[in-house]
Amino acid sequence: MICFTYLDIPVGKMIAAATNDGLCLFDFLYRKNIDKIVNRIETNTGEKLIEKDHPLFRDLSLQINEYFTGERKEFSLPLHFAGSSFQQTVWNALLTIPYGQTRTYEEQSIYLKNEKAIRAVATANGQNGIAIIVPCHRVIGKDGNLTGYAGGLPTKKRLLDLEKKYSGIKSQSELF
Repeated sequence: MICFTYLDIPVGKMIAAATNDGLCLFDFLYRKNIDKIVNRIETNTGEKLIEKDHPLFRDLSLQINEYFTGERKEFSLPLHFAGSSFQQTVWNALLTIPYGQTRTYEEQSIYLKNEKAIRAVATANGQNGIAIIVPCHRVIGKDGNLTGYAGGLPTKKRLLDLEKKYSGIKSQSELF
């Protein structure tokens, strides 16, 4: 069984889902094509989402609140990636991007030792259904500009600004 609930967080209403193996969904309810993400999870697990409480939702709520107050920089929630092996590899690579830092899609591809897979990596990033916790918001364009994000570019900017504020990392202009 996949239990799901809704959470209101500072950047909008989210849908969260969990299996006995971990969190498999935490995404923006207003996300375009959220139904495709849900369908992929149901197909991958062979289960349907049922609105029901799950012990993981309390931990999720606590940790996401700590994130938005700057108290938490890493999440300690079990994750259940419902996707292809390539998608899972890309999503695990997202977990290695340090809090307050960014990588380009090209840098992600190089990290995955497949520099020519930039588009495939970008597509898999876009199919991540565990927003914020699996930090696809930390991936930016080669020119440093913000690029697509399921939660919208203003939300991506807000998350990156929040992390910059609490990371202690100085920007280049603050060093001089």
